[in-house]
Amino acid sequence: EATLDLAERRRIRSAIRELQRQELERDEETLASKRFRPERSSHRQDNKENWPQSQCLEEEQQAALAALSEQLEAITTVEELTKLLRAAGEYEERKLIRAAIRKLRAEEIE
Repeated sequence: EATLDLAERRRIRSAIRELQRQELERDEETLASKRFRPERSSHRQDNKENWPQSQCLEEEQQAALAALSEQLEAITTVEELTKLLRAAGEYEERKLIRAAIRKLRAEEIE
């Protein structure tokens, strides 16, 4: 708990540092093993039952994004795009809208 001997304090501090170093090494090894874990053979094998359904949803999302992209090309004001951006829920939608806003602003600058 409390000691007045300086040599003993040094030994205690060095023991604590050694324990902390070992703990850090263990944490790094754990992270490395998780980071470089081999990938599974395919997404289809991971979830065979839901794969057709997820594939269908992904195709629907791609179609919706394509339609949104066409709609964005028709819009010519930043204000309208900003309204769409605030109403958008999906990340990909917001990403497309932000790109359209940047494009319009670049055209205004030119």
